[in-house]
Amino acid sequence: MAVYLDNAATTRPCEPAVSAVFQNMVEDYGNPSSLHGMGITAEKNMTEARKAIAAALVCDPQCVTFTSGATEANNTAVFGAAKNYGKRKKKIVVSALEHPSVAEPVKYLEENDGFEVIRVKPSRGGIIDPDEFIAAVDENTCLASCMLVNNETGAVQPVRKIFSAVKREFPECVTHCDAVQAFMKMPIKSAELFADVMVVSGHKVHAVKGVGAMYIRKGIRIAPLLLGGGQEKGLRSGTESVPLIAGFGAAVRALMPTMKVAHENAEQIREYLLKKLSKLDFVTVNSDSESCSPFITNFSVQGIRSETMLHYLEENEIYVSSGSACSKGAHSSVLTAMGISDDLADSAIRVSLSRTTTMGEIDLLVNALQNGYMSLAKKKK
Repeated sequence: MAVYLDNAATTRPCEPAVSAVFQNMVEDYGNPSSLHGMGITAEKNMTEARKAIAAALVCDPQCVTFTSGATEANNTAVFGAAKNYGKRKKKIVVSALEHPSVAEPVKYLEENDGFEVIRVKPSRGGIIDPDEFIAAVDENTCLASCMLVNNETGAVQPVRKIFSAVKREFPECVTHCDAVQAFMKMPIKSAELFADVMVVSGHKVHAVKGVGAMYIRKGIRIAPLLLGGGQEKGLRSGTESVPLIAGFGAAVRALMPTMKVAHENAEQIREYLLKKLSKLDFVTVNSDSESCSPFITNFSVQGIRSETMLHYLEENEIYVSSGSACSKGAHSSVLTAMGISDDLADSAIRVSLSRTTTMGEIDLLVNALQNGYMSLAKKKK
């Protein structure tokens, strides 16, 4: 039996999402910009999806813009804010924990457009110090960016405390939050986070790959990356992928009512996993259970490189990862920023749960880790 524990990378699409995608591919396949009946139906289906995402974020549907995914949305947020607000203010403050889709655009602006970038490092537990972040923001800062849940460790960041202080002191500074790993796993109210821009993704919440969304607070001007027909209020030109958008909306509508139950179930399974791991003297847990999302746990198998253990587990049909799937095995900048040694970072494993993960699957994982360590450590001698 295959055990899939890499849900922070992608999730299995739920049945309502699959049905909605199919319906909008083979039946309601009109272009939502067309004025005839099929176009109007496609537009209606897209509007319903927009309402579903907005309800989950507790915002006006007009504040939701669909994209091809979180990478495009984060790039749009960073570059778009820098273009509109960075002509006189050439400073960006960002956490050192950000996903590459935030970190790389910021790096580009630093290296090519003369922006000063302050990267605020986390504590050993992976949490950004709010006071340190706030102190780095000044009147020259055009963009402040901090993710809500880290995709490698699950650490929940004090975004509300940071952004509320930033907006109070420097209201013109754009606050941006990558909420991909938090969306549909914990309650999110856009206004209470004080985020001007927030990004979510479909395939992390049991929809399909290729669709994401941006929340943009009314009054915030984000310059578009794509120009053309002016779709999505001119922020994201190009014919919208109605099947993927409809699937995203269907997944959110279907799963939102059970979010609290899913979170409680994940807490129980995470606690069970940590109890099992505590009995393995060759395992070091890198995620602080008290300040992390229960859906993500990061630990190191001492002396065994991540890639080696991953392949061993895969041979036993157990699927985990070594960190961000977008990094494709590259050294973790997140664990390095946390002050974790290179040896532990090079042996890190990320286990990420879904709504359907069972304790039996955790048993299979832990047994495989034990067997794998004994086998692989013996080979090294």
